Formats: sequence, C-alpha cells, structure tokens
Amino acid sequence: MKNITSTLKKLFYLWRRTQVPIKQTNKISKIDNLIIFLICILISIISSFKLLLITPLNFSEIFSWLLTFTEVLISSGILILVSKKENPTISSRQIILIITLLLAVQASKLALSSTISPLSIIIPPALIISQGMGSITALAWVSIASLNWPDPAIAINNNLFFILLVCASIVSLLGGRIRSRAQLLQLSIFVPIGALLSQWIFIGKNKISLINEQEFDFPKGDIFSDSLLLAIVMLFTILFIPIFESIFGLLTKARLLELADKEKPLIRRLSIEAPGTFEHTLLICGLAEEATRMIGGDIDLIKTGALYHDVGKLHAPNWFIENQDGSKNPHDEIDDPFRSAKVLQAHVDEGLKFAKKNRLPKPIANFIPEHQGTLKMGYFLHKAKEKNIKINDNDFRYNGPIPQSKETAILMLADGCEAALRAMNINASDVEALETISKIIYSRLKDGQLKDSNLSKGEIFLIKRAFLNVWKRIRHRRIQYPTSKNNTFS
Repeated sequence: MKNITSTLKKLFYLWRRTQVPIKQTNKISKIDNLIIFLICILISIISSFKLLLITPLNFSEIFSWLLTFTEVLISSGILILVSKKENPTISSRQIILIITLLLAVQASKLALSSTISPLSIIIPPALIISQGMGSITALAWVSIASLNWPDPAIAINNNLFFILLVCASIVSLLGGRIRSRAQLLQLSIFVPIGALLSQWIFIGKNKISLINEQEFDFPKGDIFSDSLLLAIVMLFTILFIPIFESIFGLLTKARLLELADKEKPLIRRLSIEAPGTFEHTLLICGLAEEATRMIGGDIDLIKTGALYHDVGKLHAPNWFIENQDGSKNPHDEIDDPFRSAKVLQAHVDEGLKFAKKNRLPKPIANFIPEHQGTLKMGYFLHKAKEKNIKINDNDFRYNGPIPQSKETAILMLADGCEAALRAMNINASDVEALETISKIIYSRLKDGQLKDSNLSKGEIFLIKRAFLNVWKRIRHRRIQYPTSKNNTFS
C-alpha cells in the first residue's frame, strides 16, 4: 500500500510539473467594470422588457420576465468569462466592444426583426469578434445572440435558425484563422452564397425573387434579398474592421501581416540606419518562429514582434557592436560603465517611444521591453567591478517587465541564443550546440525571467530542439569551387 501511495505521489508531482502555469488576467479598473455591468443590465432589460407589456400582467408573467432577465444577465457574464479565458490579456475596451455588439444586436432585433433577416443581424458582428478576439469567443457570442430574442411574438423558422447557426459558426471559426483582407472578401462572398443555397434547399424555391424595383427595398422572407443584404453588410463590416482595430486595440491576423511588411517605414529605416541590428533581427525571427511553431504559439505575432523588438537602437545605432565597423567603439571612449548601461536601457525606452509614435499595437510594443526583461547587462557590470566601483547589481539591470507571454519569452531566449550559436565553430557537434542553448535558457530560468511567461517544462524542451534545428540549417558548409582565369565558376 505504501508503494502505491508513493507511486501516486510521484505521478501527481510529474503531472503537476508538466502543466502550463495559470496565466493571470489583466486587471480591469472599477470604472470599466461598472460600465461593463451597466451595459449587461441594459442588454437584459432590452431582451426582456416586452414580457412586461403583456396584459393582464400576473405573477406568471412577472416570473417569466425575471427568469429571462436573469438568464440574459448570466449569459452576458459567461460571455465575458469565455473571452477572458481565451485571451487572458484582453483589455476592458475589447470586453466593452463584445457586449456593445451584443447590445446593438438585441436592439436591432427589437427594431428591425420584422423587416431584416436575422442572418444580416448576427453574422457580421461574429466576423468582427472572431477576427479580433478569436473563434471561441465568437462562438460563445453567436450562441448567446442567437438564442435570446427580445420579442416573443416573433417566431423564427426552424430551418432558418439552423442555417443562421451554421453560417455564423463557419464565420466564427474561419474568421479567427483568416490572414488577409482578400480572404475576408472571399468569405463575404461565399457565406451569402451558401446561405442562399441553404435557404433554397431547406425553406423553399417559391421565396426567391429580385429586389423590389419600385421601392428598392429588401423584403424579409425573400431568400435572394436576405442573402444580398447579408453580402452588403459583410462587405461594409470588412471596411470598418480597421477602424475597430484602431479604436479598440484589436490585433487581427491581417493587421499583423501588414505590420510585418519589411517596406514599412520603421523597418525600412532600421535596415538602412542600423543594418547590423536588422540582420540580427532576421536571424532571431528564424529562431523564434521555429520555436513558436513547435509549441503551437502565435507565429504571426512573434514574427511581427521580433521585427520591431530592437527599433529603439535607431536612437544611437553606432553604440551597438553589430552596427560598428570595428574602428571605434563609443563605449571605450567614454569609459564609464554607468553611462554605457544607460545607453543600453535607452534602446528599450526609445523603442517604446518609436512604437507609440508609429501607433504599434500594444501586443507588438510589449516585445520591446519584455525581450530584455530585467536581465543584467553583464559586460558593463563586469567592467564596473574591474574598476572596484561600489555598485548595486540593479544599476546594471534592464527595467523590465519580465516576459508576460510565451511569445515574448521565446524572443528573449532566441535573443540570448542567437549570438552564441552564430559564434560556434562550424565543426561543433549537435551535443555542444544543445549544451550552449541549455545553459543560456537555464540562466534565464534561474534568474526568474520566465516565471510569468506561461511556458511549461515540456514547451521549454521543445524550444531547445527548435533552436538546435535552426542552427543545424544555418551552419551548412559551402563547396570550395576551383578558380580559373575567367572566374566562370559560381
């Protein structure tokens, strides 16, 4: 019995070691919480007040109203919890967007449900939510928006309700994966066509006709008009998504790919004014992208974040060794470790200023301070100790914060490993390279840099293997071609 208990304890310990740490959610201010709660109350009132208009009003109607009110309020709370679970770093602005869209849909149902198809009311907001906050949040939103109808007198055809749920679910699932505006445009065309064919099959062929030419309206119940209106509303939604991105801080896949364009002014300037830093950035991108793919992280996010993580070096490119031509080093000329440490910290502070000036989204700007965390500036700390100066180690640490996500933690590890791997002998073995990677990662772990990153032990192991794979690709030998007088060999 004792052996069984001991074995179970070991298994439980090993299981607990492999679990991903719980990610702390963003704290929301009391004022924002109050605004969110008031909007949820308003949603509940709009969704249930028509039950109080039934006459004569008796106890059963009051109870039915109270039940509906409570149900909608609880549903709104569940929606907020689901969004926080999928996106632990979700901001109050984004939560307000989710429930405001729910409020707008409930109000639209009340005012327009007799004239507009529910397809055009529910599907476009689902596209916005899936693009900005993920498929799970969008699916939760669709389920709540589809099931709660403010006017009990309006009955929805069961087949139409089924088509609505299927189309909205497809938009929610695909919207979270779409990576370009062109794909969004395709979705806005194919979903209405799919809705038209589905309604033609399940609802009936006799409800198809063109738009009323005299009044130019979209009569409800006509499946062609419903699908055409859905296509128009979705197209307008796509046009307004960049505005939602700016106002509510949404970071869509399409936005990430646009920011990762190397012809963007800030990236172009980095390649011209700090070419060494730019090449270093591209190498880090390779390491970080492979590691993120290995653990199933957000590849587009880390690819874009890596491109911008060192833009702060533009404030003084020649103070960083990768941009020096080998003739002069400004740090040797000033011969002051404290001033040199301030220059290194300045590349983080200035980077945040560049990010603000160029309106980079917060998840991208977070890579700038978090890739350094609170690491020691080892070289200048050592120089200060050589001069026998009384120092505090914290004077030679970056201000942080330490990485708050898997992606920023991977970038920190890639930044540390890149120079060490590039400096290794071409004849070094895989074992030697893996030892080098492990030492650097262990030093970050021991220094407490990864404790808030949400990386598990298993994921760290996979990151090591990913870095090794990239190193094996870039250390390949080149054939020594024979030379001739006319140098025709290539």
